[in-house]
Amino acid sequence: MFVRTIEPAFYDTDALGHVNNTRLPAWFELARNDLFRLFTPDLDPRKWRLIMARMEVDYRAELQYGQEIEIRTYLSRLGNSSFTVTQEARQDGQLTNLGHTVLVHFDHEAKRAVPIEGDLRDALTAHLQLAPEEA
Repeated sequence: MFVRTIEPAFYDTDALGHVNNTRLPAWFELARNDLFRLFTPDLDPRKWRLIMARMEVDYRAELQYGQEIEIRTYLSRLGNSSFTVTQEARQDGQLTNLGHTVLVHFDHEAKRAVPIEGDLRDALTAHLQLAPEEA
């Protein structure tokens, strides 16, 4: 599991005074950088080996300005060439948001999915665990 801490900025809030729901997908993407480095260590987009097939976010509770948010990132499914990244946003220990993103190991020149094998599969397997609703 990868863990990052986000400190919300004032501009992350909305008229209701809590963190705007549009911020979660951006923060989840930022927190996936640790995972992206397993595929592209220098994060060079010219060497990118992934595409996104699906993204969803469940909003379970409001996030508040002035308190850090912990983003936990791990795999909840590992297939032949695709995998599901699950991400939890937590504030004061409470699960406030849950995201699932399906990524595909992809050859951009050949325009096709590529099997996840060898050391890469081993590295991804190390981050495989059950999502909260499955635990």
